[in-house]
Formats: sequence, structure tokens, C-alpha cells
Amino acid sequence: MKKSRMLIFIVIISSLLFSACTMSASTPPPITPTTNLSEIARQATETAIAKTPKSGETLVPEGTQQGDVDNTTAVAEVEQATSTPEPAAAQETSAPDPVSYAVPDTYTLHEGEFPWCLARRFNILPEDIMTYNGYESGDILYPGEIVQIPPNSRAYLGERALQYHPTTHTVIYGDTLYSISCLFGDVDPRAIASANDLDIDQALTSGSVIQIP
Repeated sequence: MKKSRMLIFIVIISSLLFSACTMSASTPPPITPTTNLSEIARQATETAIAKTPKSGETLVPEGTQQGDVDNTTAVAEVEQATSTPEPAAAQETSAPDPVSYAVPDTYTLHEGEFPWCLARRFNILPEDIMTYNGYESGDILYPGEIVQIPPNSRAYLGERALQYHPTTHTVIYGDTLYSISCLFGDVDPRAIASANDLDIDQALTSGSVIQIP
């Protein structure tokens, strides 16, 4: 009887010990983490150093977006707004048309003039002047002679102008407005006098420059 009780007691004690070992192995006691202050301080120092701008760098705010105004574009717009407008193109001015003078019925020759000179000036065929006045080839005409200008005559054939104009002419000894007119062919001496505010029979000074219209 005593042996049976002892055996039952031993079995009970063994069961309790086995249960305690099983619980210790399956459910270990919770471990409370320990805060490492040194490690936190080290990480914070490294982060601050990484965010500190180096020499020559510019710290850009994190909130800056691509849509912000470009400084270069703004300056260009200001310069364009304040730039001086280009002046309007100068209006082209054309030379006034030469004054037309009526063809006279008769003409008195001056020094340096001859029938071919009158033909170019008045746009008349030279042969018509010669025939109308009864001149022969080789006839010499002198200043003061009166030349009859044929009515309804034919137009001059060829280029009436002998020199380019408008231009200037430097007066030489013996020049008159009439002789200068003959040098240019189709220019009337009255037009030269008007362009230079001269009298038609005014004496010219050698070396002076006159305008040829």
C-alpha cells in the first residue's frame, strides 16, 4: 500500500516537471529592448553632415518646383520691354521731274550753240532744221543768227543725252549756260539757270561748281 502511494506521487511530480520544461522551451520570456543612445547620436551627426552644403555649393530649398520663373527669361523680357524701338524707315524721296519748256518758233544762237545742239534740246530731227532753214552741210553759223524751228517736225533719233545727269559741272574759261547745255545734249539752259539761281545770261566764274538737273 505504501509503495503504491509512493509510485503515484512520483508520477504526479514527474508530470508537473515535464509540463514546466515544455512551457519554458516554447514560450521564452519577453526581452525588453535596450536603447543605445550612442548609436542614435552617431546617426544624427552623420545626417547633419550630409545635408550641410559644401564650399561653392548653393543650398536649394526642397519646395522649389520646375514651374518657378526662370531668372534669365525674366531679364530678357525686361530688356525687350525697355529697348528703344527702331526708327521707322525713312521715306524715299524721288527727284522732282525736270521742268518742260515750250519749243520756240525761232531761236537766236549763242556762243557754243549749233543746229545739232538745238535738235537734241528740243527733240527735233536735225535734218528737219537744216532743210527748213535751207542750210547745207558744212555751213558755219555764228552767234546771233536766228534759226527757224520747224513745226510738226520729226523726233530726234537716238540718244539725246550726251552725258549722264543730274550731276555737277565745274566751270572752265569760256563756259556759258548755253554751251554747258550743249555739252549735256538734252538739258535746257533755262533749267540750269533755275537750278543754280542764276540769270540766263550771267557770266560764270572759272572753277565754280554748278548743278546740272
